[in-house]
Formats: sequence, structure tokens, C-alpha cells
Amino acid sequence: MTMAAVIESRTAQAPARRLPSGLARVDIVSDLAAAESIWRALEAREHVSTPYQRFDLLGAWQRDVGTREHATPFIVVARDAEQRPLLLLPLTLRHTFGVRVATFMGGKHTTFNMPLMDRDFAARASAGDFDALLAGLRGHRSVDVLALTQQPKRWREIANPLAQWPHQPSVNDCPVLLMPPGAAPTALLSNSFRKRLKSKEKKLQALPGYRYMVAGSDGEIKELLDWFFRTKPVRMAEQKLPNVFAEPGVEAFVRHACMAQLACGHRVIEIHALRCDAEIIALFAGVADGERFSMMFNTYTLSENARWSPGLILMRSIIDHYAQKAFRALDLGIGSDDYKRMFCKDDELIFDSFVPLTGRGRVAATAMAAVGRAKHAVKHSPALFRLAQHLRSTLQPQAGAAKTDNRTDD
Repeated sequence: MTMAAVIESRTAQAPARRLPSGLARVDIVSDLAAAESIWRALEAREHVSTPYQRFDLLGAWQRDVGTREHATPFIVVARDAEQRPLLLLPLTLRHTFGVRVATFMGGKHTTFNMPLMDRDFAARASAGDFDALLAGLRGHRSVDVLALTQQPKRWREIANPLAQWPHQPSVNDCPVLLMPPGAAPTALLSNSFRKRLKSKEKKLQALPGYRYMVAGSDGEIKELLDWFFRTKPVRMAEQKLPNVFAEPGVEAFVRHACMAQLACGHRVIEIHALRCDAEIIALFAGVADGERFSMMFNTYTLSENARWSPGLILMRSIIDHYAQKAFRALDLGIGSDDYKRMFCKDDELIFDSFVPLTGRGRVAATAMAAVGRAKHAVKHSPALFRLAQHLRSTLQPQAGAAKTDNRTDD
């Protein structure tokens, strides 16, 4: 039986308006401001969410990018009998080939996607709860299919309850570095690797004003981003990748999210850099939540200083920075580029779900799931991957992965 058929069978068996196991009401909110107070409350550390689903990050994306892509907010709020919010799904609605598809906000700029959830609810949620959620969504009759991709199986030691819906492995893997409390620096990066980087860094340390920094002030952030948006297009052109940062609204989104300040004083997107008095040498930016850092984008200098592996040196500095803050994990984003495997030896388990809510959605969900499985097979078969790369370079020389690029170089 296909994934779509399984979903249809299960939801058809659930009474349309009987919402058991804690869920008593499912609302759809199409206005960011109307959802803001609930959203921010569920961001609190005592609940469960990833830093990619913060209101300030996705709100900036929706205003600067989503509206230009004709994506409208489709925010799902599930409550218990006392009207307490238990879950918020930050989705966006698009019309594609005559089908209404709801996907996570953030598009290709978020590595991980999850609901924001009350922690107690997330820990005890049953299949009945999520059958109830589907029943509530079906009752609204405003969407045909949920295309929920790149979901982590676990977050902060809590299993993702959306994995109770039929699902399949995501197209790409996400390498991750696990950082046990109190681990020695050489347990995170080998002594031999550190020695190689230290040898290279000696060349950079000779530059006047050489230093590692985390951008703190608005002025520092602006200077670093101005440099990034001048440099990154050149690096992407060298790799024959499209400049995703030139897409409508993307630069404004990145700037707004980097400038936005959290209650703790940190920025929504944190920027790390190597620089000297004469130039910025390398930059990595990502999101952090007190336990994990997840990289979103990076680039490095166009000068001769690029020959000393500034991207790898900066990554080592970032790992040591967060290890000192007792972070538990660090990832460099989706994809298994060689440099990521230098640092990240494990894999984050991530999955996709394509959930039909109507008959028309059943056809779309079946097709989406099949395409995802085919792409996963290609990415995980060296022979098929080489063939796909050859065909791409032959048929479309300028083709590339249209996502927030987080490649680096040594």
C-alpha cells in the first residue's frame, strides 16, 4: 500500500469531529501577527522547537521571500479542551499544478523543520492525537496535501511525534558532530587534524589584526553581510551554481534575520568570522539554541589568503567556541560534502512525510513521495549520482542545487 493510501485509510477511520487524546480544536491562522503570541510562547526553552522555526526567522522569510513567491501563511494551531495551545505548525500554502500544497515556512533556507510543541504533549502524543490533527485539517477543506520535508527524528531528546505518520528518508543526509559534555578538544577534532590546521593558521596569524570574532553590534553585522553579498556570488559562479541570494527578497530576509535580536541578547542568525585589519577572510553564519549550532551559509576570501584553508580554520574555531558553551551538537547543513565529513562523523536522521487530505491530494502525495524516493536513491548510489551529474552538466551546464548554499573550501 502506498504512503498516500495508508494515510487516507487511517484518517478515513477517524470520526471527522471526534478529537481525542488531548486535542480538542484545530485552527488555521493566515496572519503572522495573529499567531505571534502563541508562537513565541511555544518557542520558550521549556517547550520543543528548533531554532529554524523561530517567529523572527520565519516571519522575516514570509515577509521578504514568501510573499514574493505567492506563498500565504497557513499556521496550524492545535489546542486542548482548556484552549491551551499544544502544537503550532508554521506552514505556508501554495497552489501548484492545481493542487493546494502546505509546506513548512522557510523553504530552502531551513535545514530542519518541526512543529513547535508543548513539551509534555510532545512526549506523550499518540497516533490518535495526530489522526485527530489530520481530521481537523480535513475539516477545514483548505489544503489538498501536506508536504513536510526535512524533519528530524528527534530534537532535544524528544522523539518527533510527526514520525507517527507514514514517512520516508529525506533526499539528503545531514552530517552532525555530537559534542558530549566535558569532551576534550581532541575528542571532537583529532589531534592530527588540529595540527594541520594550526600549521596553516600560522600564515594567517602573521596578518596584522588577525582574529576570530562573533558579530555583536549592528555595525559589525552590516559590514560582514556587505562583504558576504559581494563575495558569495563570485564563489557560486566559480562552482557553476546559481546565485540563490539574488532571488527576490532573499538578501533582505538574511539581513533582517541577522539583525533581529533574541530576548537573551543573541541574534536570530549568528555570524562568525575570521578577519584581519585589511580584510574579512571567512564567514560562517547559522542558528543556535543553547544546545546546538546549525550552519546556514558561508563563504571565504577571494584573496591569496584563501590558500590557507580559512573555512576549515574558522569551522574549528566555531566548534571550540560552542564546546566551551557546553553545546551538545553541531551540524553544517544538509548534504554530504567532503568538508562536512571532516568535522561531522555521524548522521542526523531526517524524514519526509507527504500527507493527502483530499482525493486530489492523494494523487499529488503519491507522486511527491515517489520523486523523493527516486532522488534519495540517486544521492545514495555513487554510480547513479555520477550519471546524474554527467547528465546535468551535459544538458544544463549552469544547473545547481537551488538552496541556501553552505559549501566551503579548504
